[in-house]
Amino acid sequence: MTRPALFAPITLGRLSLPNRIVASPMCQYSALEGTPGAWHQMHIGNLAVSGVGLVLLEAAGVSPEGRITPHCLGLYSDENEAALKSIIAGVRTYSSTLIGIQIAHAGRKASSAAPWHGGQLLPAAEGGWKPVAPSAIAHKDGEAAPHALTLDEIAKVRGDFVQAAQRAVRAGIQAIELHAAHGYLLHQFLSPLANQRTDQYGGSLKNRMRLVLEVFDDVRASLPANVPLGIRVSATDWAEGGWDLSGTLELAAHLRERACDWIDVSSGGLSQHQKIELRPGYQLPLAQAVRESSGLPVIGVGLITEPAQAEAAIAEGQADLVALARALLWDPRWPWRAAVALGGELQAPEQYWRCQPQGVTTVFTGARTGGR
Repeated sequence: MTRPALFAPITLGRLSLPNRIVASPMCQYSALEGTPGAWHQMHIGNLAVSGVGLVLLEAAGVSPEGRITPHCLGLYSDENEAALKSIIAGVRTYSSTLIGIQIAHAGRKASSAAPWHGGQLLPAAEGGWKPVAPSAIAHKDGEAAPHALTLDEIAKVRGDFVQAAQRAVRAGIQAIELHAAHGYLLHQFLSPLANQRTDQYGGSLKNRMRLVLEVFDDVRASLPANVPLGIRVSATDWAEGGWDLSGTLELAAHLRERACDWIDVSSGGLSQHQKIELRPGYQLPLAQAVRESSGLPVIGVGLITEPAQAEAAIAEGQADLVALARALLWDPRWPWRAAVALGGELQAPEQYWRCQPQGVTTVFTGARTGGR
């Protein structure tokens, strides 16, 4: 029997994944001063026994002001690092699932309330701070303008990304993804809608790409050779005059020159005027375009909810891996269900080997079903 494409192994850099299913970074808004706690222990542990090939942990702010909300995960202090290291070590006791993390700076979308509290810009009196951005242009109409970063402050941002990546590695993280999508700082520098600078970081496409490529180079130089580095991009702003697919393909070409290990292709998030026609797999054509143009491994995301849909995306060459977010929270055993539907195999904890319903052939690698 032919192995399903979704359950074929793949290598990212020097990291070997047993299948093509990725747990996408999902913000939990449950940290204290950037430090993860009991919720993260449960959340990460659950993802690590889900059967995915790679868990990418939620966007971790590279500085306090780089967090989306006051409750977001961070990697800027010894306390952040020590707590994450403890959680990863605990998960490792029972799971060998590969764990990466996304590192990010929210830019002008920082200092926001948690989604369940409205998600709006928080004033200082409510725990907020002054966001920063390429230019003093607010994310939404009616919001206060962010502070436009100086050259010295841009240099600090670069250093913050490096330090966060190094902290992640010391904490036991096995892969790093830079967040240059969804309207956060690196994406803001790429998009003409947010970046109206007149210095070396603004204006031309080359200048607008400069910070993203500098951060990539800085982080790559700081990582051990066995830790792969990828990036998430928004392939288009879905807004007139904004970042678009042609710019993304040019960026991908530069990333290929730098031996980027994967590109995680998403879209949107920068402009409140975006116009997106949502449908199953709506971002997969963008992923396919990046894959075919760059030749780099690509992760496809966005309303991928059914095993057959994910299998087709891989088998037909739209993406090399697929990442699930909300679908995986709703159904934490989605990879198990996919293995049953497609005839694949995956790893699972020994404690769960006897859980399959009657009539379902085991899909667990190495499983034995004896006992009393």
